[in-house]
Amino acid sequence: MQLNLKLAVISAAVALAACGKKEEAAPAAPAPAPAPAAAAPAPAADGVIKIGHVGPTSGAIAHLGKDNENGARMAIDELNAANITIGGKPAKFELLAEDDAADPKQGTAAAQKLVDAKVNGVIGHLNSGTTIPASQIYNDAGIPQISPSATNPKYTRQGYAGAFRVVADDTQLGGALGKYAVTTLKGKNIAVIDDRTAYGQGVADEFEKSVAAAGGKVVGREFTNDKATDFNAILTTLKAKKPDVVFFGGMDAVAGPMLKQMKQLGIKAKFMGGDGICSTGLVELAGDGMADEQVYCAEAGGVEGEGKAGMEKFKADFKAKYNADVQVYAPYVYDAVKVMVEAMKAADSAEPAKYLPKLKETNYKGVTGTIAFDEKGDIKNGALTLYTYKGGKRSEIAVIR
Repeated sequence: MQLNLKLAVISAAVALAACGKKEEAAPAAPAPAPAPAAAAPAPAADGVIKIGHVGPTSGAIAHLGKDNENGARMAIDELNAANITIGGKPAKFELLAEDDAADPKQGTAAAQKLVDAKVNGVIGHLNSGTTIPASQIYNDAGIPQISPSATNPKYTRQGYAGAFRVVADDTQLGGALGKYAVTTLKGKNIAVIDDRTAYGQGVADEFEKSVAAAGGKVVGREFTNDKATDFNAILTTLKAKKPDVVFFGGMDAVAGPMLKQMKQLGIKAKFMGGDGICSTGLVELAGDGMADEQVYCAEAGGVEGEGKAGMEKFKADFKAKYNADVQVYAPYVYDAVKVMVEAMKAADSAEPAKYLPKLKETNYKGVTGTIAFDEKGDIKNGALTLYTYKGGKRSEIAVIR
């Protein structure tokens, strides 16, 4: 696919929640390279500041991609209503939204499209498998990128000055879930399945390491893919090992049918997963294959105490605006947009080279909590929220750090 595509500004009303999918395995991480000193994009004479957003708004996890894009649009609308001045001019923020379909090749094409459009910054991508290869393109163009949901540690370990994320990574996510499976759920025989994507395999690997560190036993490791619908063969293999916990590294679109088939095969194990399965849409995707307190998952973020009121208000405002519940990461996208613009305001410039130093110094109190970045671009003191499902709804267990 050609990367140098002409700009196509997408300006469409965002659809409501649909059904689900995930990225394919990511290409190997590119070698570290410093951002070039070439002239960076700047706002147009009329004060337009272009912010790109990329997520899978088509395909099986379109409901998650649209959720993210809605979060971005909500932030952009509020910023434009705030009459912000940057560089001595009234700023008009424009969202350039691209669909990567959770596919690495389409993701790099979308990234190049935004670079060619001279965006001032990028929020995205959703998936690790698209975020990692796209990050080289943004780095080479000197454009800062904040991912609201990519959790594979590789993303911020490539040495790119403009790569940031506002959620905890798989080391924290898989580690917390592995410990929980052994110490709280009292798992004796634990099985692991992953979908071979950069995200799914990564979080499953970290989970397995944590199980071993907590003194647990992994009795089987099986693989599927992010497009699969039939899991009878691998589930039958695992059933013979009598697991009391099954961990799946992947997305809710695969987890839902997997839960149905576990029930059909009489596997009554607890089912665990990371943020990829931890959506409000999982209940519908699993149907009657999902029992109360059978599923346990973790979201790579969370708020405590007084912060809960702000998050609940965000969710209510989001529902009123889009007639849809937050799936998972819309609040993190919303905060990521606000963080980027706060850095522009602090620098009094939307030129990446000028506002990037301010982005590195971020200390922003958002709806998802306080956002500050470490030297790699990872969020400092990132939280995790553990959930289960009761009565057809996601139910919070605890926020941990």
